[in-house]
Amino acid sequence: MDQFFNVDNKFFKAISKIMDCVWLSLLWLLCCIPIVTVGAANTALYYAVNKAIKHDRGYVTREFFVAFKTNFKQSTIIWLIFLILYIWLGIDYVLMRAYAQAGVGIGQIAIVFLIFAMLITMWGFYVFPYIARFENATKMILKNTALICINHAPWTLLITIIFIVMWSGIYLVPPMALVMPVLYNLLKNVILERVFKKYMTPEDLALEEERNRNFCN
Repeated sequence: MDQFFNVDNKFFKAISKIMDCVWLSLLWLLCCIPIVTVGAANTALYYAVNKAIKHDRGYVTREFFVAFKTNFKQSTIIWLIFLILYIWLGIDYVLMRAYAQAGVGIGQIAIVFLIFAMLITMWGFYVFPYIARFENATKMILKNTALICINHAPWTLLITIIFIVMWSGIYLVPPMALVMPVLYNLLKNVILERVFKKYMTPEDLALEEERNRNFCN
């Protein structure tokens, strides 16, 4: 009985982890509301998931806001570039759809703008986690993540499927928004960390493994 009420047992640890996931998802949702902060929120979410949820290093609230503040400028600049592209593609899609409905042949290319929007989204799957994990110039981040996205196309496709499943789940069951963002990032983390390790030096890999082992023990 004493073991059951011990806060260090597996049951209470599991409950604590679930509560951390819900709280972290709420933080992300709240920080996405201003729209312009979506990039910083995505970066902070991945950072907190990787460090606090996956490796039990630190506290989710602190890690989230440390990453949010530290990467705010760079994440926001890149997100605004993406947002402008989304708006431009969205306007073109609406116009082409109107042409298609009016029977104008050129309207058939509307699907092209949706494809481009999806490609930008796939690019984004790597951009903000990359910012959370590495320091680099903005141009190099955009270049490196574009190349990684292309070079690891099968993983990119899998992340895309997980992404669609996540938003489908939230659409069908809105309360799932309380856990899906973190769950999605946990699944994405498994994939991206395998990819990112291919671009890390042996010294960096050894240092990170030791750091994670020290916190988990």
